[in-house]
Amino acid sequence: MRLRYYSMVAGMLLLVSCSKELKVSSAPDFEVTLDKTSYKVGDEVFFNIKGGAADEISFYSGEINKQYAYKEGRTIDISAASLTMELQNSVQLGAQVNQLAIMYSTDFNGDYSSVAALKKATWTDITSRWPLATNATFVPVVPALPASQDISRDISALKVPGKPLYIGFRYLTKSQAANGIARQWFVQGFAIKSKVQYDGTSPIVLANQANAGFRIVDDNKVNDARALSLVTTSRITLQGNLYRHPGLAIYNPDDPMYDPKNPKYDPRDPGFDANAVFPKFVPFDPSSPYNDPEVEHWAISKAIDIDRISIEPDYPESIKLYNNQPLKQHKYIYTTPGTYKVVFVAANRTIDETKSVVREITVTITP
Repeated sequence: MRLRYYSMVAGMLLLVSCSKELKVSSAPDFEVTLDKTSYKVGDEVFFNIKGGAADEISFYSGEINKQYAYKEGRTIDISAASLTMELQNSVQLGAQVNQLAIMYSTDFNGDYSSVAALKKATWTDITSRWPLATNATFVPVVPALPASQDISRDISALKVPGKPLYIGFRYLTKSQAANGIARQWFVQGFAIKSKVQYDGTSPIVLANQANAGFRIVDDNKVNDARALSLVTTSRITLQGNLYRHPGLAIYNPDDPMYDPKNPKYDPRDPGFDANAVFPKFVPFDPSSPYNDPEVEHWAISKAIDIDRISIEPDYPESIKLYNNQPLKQHKYIYTTPGTYKVVFVAANRTIDETKSVVREITVTITP
């Protein structure tokens, strides 16, 4: 019993010891100096380090996207800057005309629940600003126009201060029995850019194909007249509903898809298709309102802020970790002239606590 008692006491002491926070004794005694303050482009700049035994050391060079001042990100006012919009489009299949329109709104309330809901907003047709394709070859982003006439991508006039911009692609499907099969349109290379150049080299992208948040608004998404459209991060595909008529394979009970002996349904057969689902045969219903309706659906973007944009945080270069040897010097080469505010952050750290110091030094780089 006595042995058991001592074991319990030892266990309790160990538990108390383990639950105690691991404190950092002090912040690093850390300093950075330069032999001189001016260097030329391409020179090796040597930062002399005192206290390089710190657990961690990070380095902000002061260049664009590597600035300590923006370690939490930045917000840029773009309200006075011009806007451009880019897109490519192509079309294939079918025969219908005037199916696709490019629209914009500044008063849409973000209700994507139905076509009727989005139509409560004011939508303006701007299709004429971009040439629409006539075949499967994508129309380039910039039309082949003289420079003096190349205004097709400028959408600055669409801006309303304090209002976000929504872009919509409206797709109309007419009766396919009377007007031919609906066409399949593709939209890619979409981008809205501000002419503000925060990095001095390129416009700020406010939205692109991957992050514009396009979604399909289709009132028939749960019935047999649902559109065949879809959105991915690289493309919008717009296509009308399936034209249902007695000649379709799905209405032929003798079609191989309804044969339970079809090899694609047999896991033991080389022709097995793991994604194949044996369908239930439903005969054609000539009275269904979903066979060949005239309908419309849209692909609508998220709200695009045209007044300001938040840029992701600037991140440092990690030049020393806990298990590295103490650092006495850090070498860096600048490729662009300028005056740079360089920042080093040195930290001592445990799992529970961090104590750090920030050291700033200015270096001038000449051509």
